[in-house]
Amino acid sequence: MFTSLLGFTAVAALLTVSPGPDFAVVLRTALGSGRRAALCSAFGIAAGCFVWGLAGAVGLTAMLSASEAAYGALRVAGALYLMWLGVQALRASRRNRTAPETAVPATVEDADDAGTDGLSPLRAFRTGLLTNVLNPKVGVVYLSLLPQFIPHGAPVVATTLLLVAVHAALGVLWLGTLACAVHRARAFFHRPRVGRRLDQATGGVLLALGAATGFEAAR
Repeated sequence: MFTSLLGFTAVAALLTVSPGPDFAVVLRTALGSGRRAALCSAFGIAAGCFVWGLAGAVGLTAMLSASEAAYGALRVAGALYLMWLGVQALRASRRNRTAPETAVPATVEDADDAGTDGLSPLRAFRTGLLTNVLNPKVGVVYLSLLPQFIPHGAPVVATTLLLVAVHAALGVLWLGTLACAVHRARAFFHRPRVGRRLDQATGGVLLALGAATGFEAAR
């Protein structure tokens, strides 16, 4: 079991740091709503990992991957959600177009609440959760990857949840570091011009990811 955990941790670390929708969503949330909301998004993404882990453990992921129609429908839903997040980011950049250059908030609390979206912790958590749950690739990766690290004779559900917990912890650590880094650099990121450009960049990335997912689903 220890060897399996070490091997899975190495693979999961590579998966975690690979840029994707999770990274873009947490970055966007950190820029628009502060560190607290971004951390809640990261925990929502981690919760989504457990949803897919449980689904794989009971065979739902296998059923989903075997049903082309269900898999395609979930991919389309995920694509539309990512594109909606991208549109929200681009709309925020337009709202900031005429914003004056202002000073950085004097306190950490003020800086943490400063932003264009003002997402509550619950909404931020839900955004992260839906971003992950509506991405069927996570389930397919778990279905193909996790069984390779479950030792013979080990309880499948318990071991699956243990491996998912490792992946979720790595994800929270990585995305939490991103949120804290953005928060520390708030003097730079809270400049309207910089924030506008980053909103445009993250919005464009989310739109591109959604469009690519939708195109693949339509093929």
